[in-house]
Amino acid sequence: MPHRVAVLALDGVLPLDLGIPARVFNEACTSDGTRLYSVSTCSIGGRPVRTHEDYKIVVDHDESLLETADTVVLATQEPSKELLATGALPGDVAAALARIGPRARIVSLCTSAFLLGAAGLLDGRRATTHWALCDALARLFPEVEVDPGVLFVDNGRILTSAGGAAGIDLCLHLVRLDHGAAVASAAARRCVVAPWREGGQAQFIEHPVPQDTDRSTSATRQWALDHLADPLTLEDMARHANMSVRTFTRRFRGEVGSSPLKWLAQRRLSHARLLLESTDLPVARIATACGFGDPVTLRKHFYAYLGLSPLAYRRAHHAPEPA
Repeated sequence: MPHRVAVLALDGVLPLDLGIPARVFNEACTSDGTRLYSVSTCSIGGRPVRTHEDYKIVVDHDESLLETADTVVLATQEPSKELLATGALPGDVAAALARIGPRARIVSLCTSAFLLGAAGLLDGRRATTHWALCDALARLFPEVEVDPGVLFVDNGRILTSAGGAAGIDLCLHLVRLDHGAAVASAAARRCVVAPWREGGQAQFIEHPVPQDTDRSTSATRQWALDHLADPLTLEDMARHANMSVRTFTRRFRGEVGSSPLKWLAQRRLSHARLLLESTDLPVARIATACGFGDPVTLRKHFYAYLGLSPLAYRRAHHAPEPA
């Protein structure tokens, strides 16, 4: 049975963001094309929803859909003046959220984090929202640890994302958690988006496109991906880019949003996950092929980023027919 995803659309919903869950989850399929998720959209009372733009949308379900969902996604909606002033939910919205099952995973996209905050679901938790409203979220809900510098936050049952494309990153993160990197990467290819952006990556990068492409770090990033098995250092990467370490680090962070070595570790980890899923290679071979050097270092990275060992990850996500 497919994993049931219910998307709640409220007045003020952003149409682009409303379509993100269905677009991503519907592209997560088995090798024979069977969809792994069933995505449905609901509104309060099943009524048409006024969007943030100049039109309304019609949905086929009311909020009773939330009772049977495995994952509930609160689509991005513009916080009302009342919510921003009082931190309180309207009665019908509070009643709808109360219908979510106790085991359901709850996801907020962008400013829908305000709804979770008002419902008390973020108390004592770390969370994020659009960078422009992080201060407002922190002031309104002081019990919440607001992090303005990340794309998304995974607290287990409760997950929050930053604005815009960060919602895509969070949905792909969920696919990766549920079904592994290979399925998530295939879904990303069909959506024509990047298959992996770490949740801890910065929301706002000042200079995403360097003015002088000859001084971009993109060629060095590709070179590093082609040499993951090598014991690359920061000095090696700077030398390849024909820059000083200081200049390379500054430009790399400006283009990517993270440090070179953190980015490299994430790429190595992503490749290791793919090999664990799709091959029968021993863990020691995978550690060498991904540049970790030995199984101990690989195991430390898996525990740090994923909370489980490489063997446990393989048991959970190994494909039935290894490549």
